[in-house]
Amino acid sequence: MSKEQEGLRIEHIAVWAEDLETLRAFYENYFGAEASAKYRNGRTHFESYFLRFSSGARLELMQRPDVLPRATHRDKEYAGYAHFAVSVGSESAVDALTVRLTCGGFRCLSGPRRTGDGYYESVVLDPEGNRIEITV
Repeated sequence: MSKEQEGLRIEHIAVWAEDLETLRAFYENYFGAEASAKYRNGRTHFESYFLRFSSGARLELMQRPDVLPRATHRDKEYAGYAHFAVSVGSESAVDALTVRLTCGGFRCLSGPRRTGDGYYESVVLDPEGNRIEITV
């Protein structure tokens, strides 16, 4: 690893939102995220929130009127980013959050289960069909 790469870390992940407020509320409610003040650019009509999680990780939720809506088959896989993973600390926490999300009306695509490579996880969809892997 080069000297320049030693401090390398992912600063944040960004997601285009169709309904910015619904996604913000989802991540606040189910994952304990804290939202920044909404940023607005009046010229481009771009709006965003930075969501901070207790670990320090950040997710940027963005919206702009000219961004095309997501494909209609939200349960299908597409090229590009597949999911982001959230570690909740224990198998029982994976189970509990998965139940809470499904009881809240959100779709669970798989799990909770132990994968072939040893992970304990479930995969759920957020309100706009983005995949979230919940793991230990």
